[in-house]
Amino acid sequence: MELAYWIVAGLLAVFYLYAGGKKAVQSRERLQPMMGWVDTIPMPLVRTIGALEILGAIGLILPPLTGIAAWLAVAAAVGLVLIQVGGIYVHVSRGEGRLIGLNIALLITAAAAAWLATTWL
Repeated sequence: MELAYWIVAGLLAVFYLYAGGKKAVQSRERLQPMMGWVDTIPMPLVRTIGALEILGAIGLILPPLTGIAAWLAVAAAVGLVLIQVGGIYVHVSRGEGRLIGLNIALLITAAAAAWLATTWL
């Protein structure tokens, strides 16, 4: 189970460091082609989402790796689940239900990371 956690957490961390980093630093115009929803969300909120994604990625890896407050990995995974719930809500409210596939996959993966973390922490 520990190996499964590290694989899932590692993949999520890479994804969220990339996506969160883009949201945290790029302009609305640079984000728009890949993330059409940024046109209706205030940029401070987009930046906050990016920062939370980066913190979630760090929280998946650093606490279990150091053995300090390893329970934070569960909290980080649950936080990433909640981010995806919000993403699904935004897409559905904009009539973009066909775009929620990635959100659902990330939600399931983050939920799996939370479950895997509880099995060995």
